[in-house]
Amino acid sequence: MTTVANFGGTSHYADLDGPVHWVDFGGPEDGPRVVLVHGLGGSHLNWALLAPLLAKKARVAAVDLAGHGLTHPEGRQTTVQANSRLLGRFITDVVGEPVILVGNSMGGMISLFHTAHNPGLVRGLVLVDPALPMVFGTRPDPTMLATFFMYSVPGLGERFLAKAKTAPPRAQVDRLLELVCVDPSGIPEELKLASEHLIGERAKVQGLDTAFLAAARSTVFTTSKRGAYYAAMSKVRVPVFLMSGDRDRLVNVAAARYVARRHPHWRYDEYAGIGHVPQMEIPGVVSERVLDWIDANRLSTSAS
Repeated sequence: MTTVANFGGTSHYADLDGPVHWVDFGGPEDGPRVVLVHGLGGSHLNWALLAPLLAKKARVAAVDLAGHGLTHPEGRQTTVQANSRLLGRFITDVVGEPVILVGNSMGGMISLFHTAHNPGLVRGLVLVDPALPMVFGTRPDPTMLATFFMYSVPGLGERFLAKAKTAPPRAQVDRLLELVCVDPSGIPEELKLASEHLIGERAKVQGLDTAFLAAARSTVFTTSKRGAYYAAMSKVRVPVFLMSGDRDRLVNVAAARYVARRHPHWRYDEYAGIGHVPQMEIPGVVSERVLDWIDANRLSTSAS
């Protein structure tokens, strides 16, 4: 698949109540199994810079959730809960052994809920700027607030997405990177071109707007249920590494700091001058920290 070949990954499809696209980034056979879970509107490409670095010591795969990347809805639901179940199927049927989950944004939320309810399938959890409940007294970014408000309103969300897609693919890529990165100029041109290509591929598929809006609305609803979210966190018994960029426009860093205070036994790293996608902005730093954390928690060999 041209979207990942130049980043060291090989595309595959698994039949999990319909085709599910995933990318094998390789790694040592005796290394720990790592599964990368993208965020809302994202795909395997969100991990293209980090995955090859992790694959030096781990077996790394990135999965496209239903309605995202190259996994078309195929009649499946795309809510947080539905994609959490899909992730479980992927771990059980494709990977075949407990994994270290690494989730960004919505993917971090999905990974956390999955870990809380399926402890036998997860050995460790890395949360990269996960979607989190808002901390009282903090102000959300105005652009983010307006965007998610439009997503949440029936009819308005559909019109908003339709208008956004009239822009050329490169403009769509640039607009998204401006939202999630502090300095989009640091993203390699090769990755931007791959993202343009993926937009073109997805434009051929019907029903993706409906799938995206269902995922967006589910994400907002899940983060609004603070009690249930914090209860899920308290159920996690595996090692957890939470990280956040201090200039994240989508999830205010105050939310990550609050969660870190509630769970002092979790590792918490904060990156100065970084936005919502540290794995794309500073992949070298993130890979080094994650691999050190894996070693420190004795997760560096696969479970027998």
